[in-house]
Amino acid sequence: MLITNTLYYFLALIIAFAVTVAVAPKTIQFLKKLKFGQSILEIGPNWHKSKQGTPTMGGVMFILAVIVVALIFCRDLKVIISILMALCFGAVGFIDDYIKVVRKHNQGLNVKQKLVLQFIVSAVYLWSMTATGNMSSVIYIPFVSHGFDIGFFYYLFSLIFIVGVVNSVNLTDGIDGLAAGVSTPVFLFFAVAAILCGSRDAAIYACALAGGCLGFLVFNFYPAKVFMGDTGSLFLGGAVCSLAYALDMPLIIIIAGLIYLIEALSVMLQVAYFKRTKKRLFKMSPIHHHFEMSGWKETKIVFVFTGVTVILCIVAYFGISAWYMI
Repeated sequence: MLITNTLYYFLALIIAFAVTVAVAPKTIQFLKKLKFGQSILEIGPNWHKSKQGTPTMGGVMFILAVIVVALIFCRDLKVIISILMALCFGAVGFIDDYIKVVRKHNQGLNVKQKLVLQFIVSAVYLWSMTATGNMSSVIYIPFVSHGFDIGFFYYLFSLIFIVGVVNSVNLTDGIDGLAAGVSTPVFLFFAVAAILCGSRDAAIYACALAGGCLGFLVFNFYPAKVFMGDTGSLFLGGAVCSLAYALDMPLIIIIAGLIYLIEALSVMLQVAYFKRTKKRLFKMSPIHHHFEMSGWKETKIVFVFTGVTVILCIVAYFGISAWYMI
């Protein structure tokens, strides 16, 4: 059985990688034909102007790959609900991208519209998981071998936490290859965690996501031929959360996905510090732009942030191992 399941995991990763790579050339060509090019904000680094017009909404490539793998292998209702949740976040991102590139409104959906849609998706997900008996109000803390039932507050916390994490992943998608690069080890970690949990379908889902990200990096690594857009980054954020909740380990995101949270925290600190002092705490936020403006090349930032995430995922593994020794 172990050999059989291992083959499934390997196939999920390879199929997702292959589908993403296979559909990429035609997708990029199609996006160029429709003139779905990325608009570069004036507040961004000056050298990003050369990226103006690079096709965006490329996240549809790895989203398609995950759907293909799910249709072939996944039958667990909990995992199917989780995939649908990620797809709904991707749909919110698609609407945002559509407004940006087709309607030519550079900001896309406004903050209120985005948050309302994201909270609705999160609330429906939490209700669906609870109604089908796939979620309880017990929360597990990394490195602690037992959980705590916090009742109603679990759902209130989860509602805010999911939206926060999804937007943190979105903020990480700011330079070529960063979001996909950081997300790959995160999804591989969840694949290992799912295997420890005995959740075959969740492991397959995680492997498909890792394979899709790797396939996307072939075209998104510097210099990028395509960007994932909010379509891709919000889908990845939803996927990270859906895996964590499907495996009953949401707090592990704080360790394995710490880079995402640091990106979001850097924005909040920058805004708060500027309001208080009228000075900048960082040269630019999110923090990957600070390093970029400090002289780091995009490739160096991607390698360092991804390497740090690999280390964090190893730490996260030890953080959950106590839960399987009960």
